[in-house]
Amino acid sequence: MLRFATAVLVVALAVAGLAVAHENQATRVPLPAMKIERGETCVAPTGEMRRNHMKFLLHQRDQTVHEGLRERRFSLKNCVDCHASRKTGSVLGKDGFCASCHAYASVQIDCFECHTPQRQGEPAKAPK
Repeated sequence: MLRFATAVLVVALAVAGLAVAHENQATRVPLPAMKIERGETCVAPTGEMRRNHMKFLLHQRDQTVHEGLRERRFSLKNCVDCHASRKTGSVLGKDGFCASCHAYASVQIDCFECHTPQRQGEPAKAPK
């Protein structure tokens, strides 16, 4: 009987230890800031946007640059208008919508190297 009680105690402690370890592991990496500042709904369901937003942006880029079509639905400006912080006016920074998600997913974000009003240096000039 003592062996059985000891075995039950060991199993209970192991399960409790795993639960605490799992809880600590889940909170080790900060979750991204998913706060939407403006707008009622997104242009597509949340799951679809999480999986395919880059495809939508690239498709929009190709339509705009190569075909001269400017549809607002998947435009980068439309995204920023809804997802930018009211406080900073940006989707970048520690708690910025885009930056925090990309940091969480360990994905480099380079859209705003060109697409930002606070761009460094002189804007590119069109050839004459």
